[in-house]
Amino acid sequence: MKIISLNAWGGVLHRELLAYLAEADPDVLCLQEVVSTPATQRDWLVYRDGDHVLDQRANLFDDVCRTLSGHLAFFCPAARGVLWDGETEITSFWGLATFVRASVAVIGQAQSFVHKDFSAHGYGAHPRPRNAHAVRLYDPERDRTVSVAQMHGLRDLRGKMDTSERLEQARRFLALSDQASGPGDIKLLCGDFNIEPDSESLRFMQERGFTELVTRHAPEGTRTSLYNKPGRFADYMLIDQPEKVLSFDVVRDPEVSDHCPLVIEI
Repeated sequence: MKIISLNAWGGVLHRELLAYLAEADPDVLCLQEVVSTPATQRDWLVYRDGDHVLDQRANLFDDVCRTLSGHLAFFCPAARGVLWDGETEITSFWGLATFVRASVAVIGQAQSFVHKDFSAHGYGAHPRPRNAHAVRLYDPERDRTVSVAQMHGLRDLRGKMDTSERLEQARRFLALSDQASGPGDIKLLCGDFNIEPDSESLRFMQERGFTELVTRHAPEGTRTSLYNKPGRFADYMLIDQPEKVLSFDVVRDPEVSDHCPLVIEI
């Protein structure tokens, strides 16, 4: 079973991203920063937050659904805010998406917020609402159950330091994973956590029996050449049964986002 976690960056590198996903053909795909804008058929809109201006693929969720047409798709919005078509405001949803190959049975799932709650009237003040999604899967090929939980951790404008909000976020994330999983499951945690490798949040997850894979395989971090700020770590993947790992990779080529895809085979 191949599982990929990736911050999609709102589909800025839309063409490269879809080509990579079609080629990689994961059994489970966990995407962060996914845009869905039912109010328009435009291909591109613009996100504005002060001096931060970024093109966004208006219906990235639908684009990935078409690319992975043999997968079940789940969109989990964290906020409803405004994107721009020139000077016209377009209401859009932003959040997580999980894709599961149709031959793998989804036998349970849970969705909740790890920081704040759904923001229906704008993206909100920083740090903004963040959510998580967990699926429990039955793998008929190997007659086993696997649970995968993803989150997009809160972004604090001051940096990725430990805060009480981040530790509470980790607690809520693990509680969601526990809610969706069952005895004997192979359990994975993944996503863009927005924390440092030596963070209290990551230690908390490891103390709960998870092995962290990124720092031992990618000491140079998880950001691509398109990210020009300090701090090269953001994305993580952890597993509670490391002996089940066949391979793990932080993919640097091709570049499909300002984050690297994390790819595990179990």
